[in-house]
Amino acid sequence: LVGHGTSRLADIVEEVILDGKFPLILGGDHSIGAGSLTGILRTRPNVGIIWVDAHADLNTPATSDSGNMHGMPLGLLMNHPTEKVDFSSLPGFDYIANGPRLNPEQLVYIGLRDVDPTERVWIRELGIKAFTMYDIDHLGIGQVMDKALEHLLKDDPDRPLHLSYDIDAVDPILAPATGTAVRGGLTYREAHFVGEYVAQSGNLASAEIVELNPSLSPGEGADETVDLGLQLITSFMGKSIL
Repeated sequence: LVGHGTSRLADIVEEVILDGKFPLILGGDHSIGAGSLTGILRTRPNVGIIWVDAHADLNTPATSDSGNMHGMPLGLLMNHPTEKVDFSSLPGFDYIANGPRLNPEQLVYIGLRDVDPTERVWIRELGIKAFTMYDIDHLGIGQVMDKALEHLLKDDPDRPLHLSYDIDAVDPILAPATGTAVRGGLTYREAHFVGEYVAQSGNLASAEIVELNPSLSPGEGADETVDLGLQLITSFMGKSIL
């Protein structure tokens, strides 16, 4: 089901881009990233990706302890020199097996704080640029975003960017209605700054927001999380304080 659904999403995203429109994708869990990124990579193979998330989502079926597909979208797409995914065991995912791959230098993580052991090894081995919550605490969100965009745009200042924003990157005090909440996340202003900064670069060409599930925190928690998600989208779309 996940494979067939994300395959359809890949086709839709590709069509939207070819029509000259801005794809804004609303999840759903982060497994949809496999589809949205495939559609983007088909049309923009050099896209730079800003993955805002508490988790690395770099697992494969062979490394995941839980087997949850929402922890694998980047692992399924990554151009890994040694780890090869057996897509024959994943019904509906042949569109990835025969599709474009994601190179490590195309990816930057923002807000990591819950990373599995194998993911940690691969991030280091592949040289993926990653800013954890430690880096945000140490440097401040401004310097982190400066460095993130410097990395993605250093060779091509006109490179299109895709922002993939998991609401669990935000501290669960502010966004409790999500499936895999982890304490110690982005503050309200840090969360907005990420979107504002990427939007103001002029390079943002697509975006998605995922893992917002009101049923997981009924009442005020659901309302607060939905409201924050809507406000973050306005930041992606260019709303600023002045």
